Amino acid sequence: MSLFIREYSLLIVGLVLSIAAGYMLLAHKPKLNEYLAFGVIVAVLISSWVILHPRQTPLMDDAKAVRAMIGAGTPVLLEFQSPF
Repeated sequence: MSLFIREYSLLIVGLVLSIAAGYMLLAHKPKLNEYLAFGVIVAVLISSWVILHPRQTPLMDDAKAVRAMIGAGTPVLLEFQSPF
């Protein structure tokens, strides 16, 4: 569960903020510019999700080969990087 929350925290926070902003917008009589502002907020959240969402990289397939080398007793130099 914590892996899901860590990988999709941007989506979770964005959804919560969108729901809160939508509720506050619809609680009053909204004007056109308020609808436009809400639309911009939602568009920015969607575009940031498309750009920043977790995706599999080609290097993830190499992890199996590295595990096999470590298990074989071969000296291996590892470089760790985070996709976040």
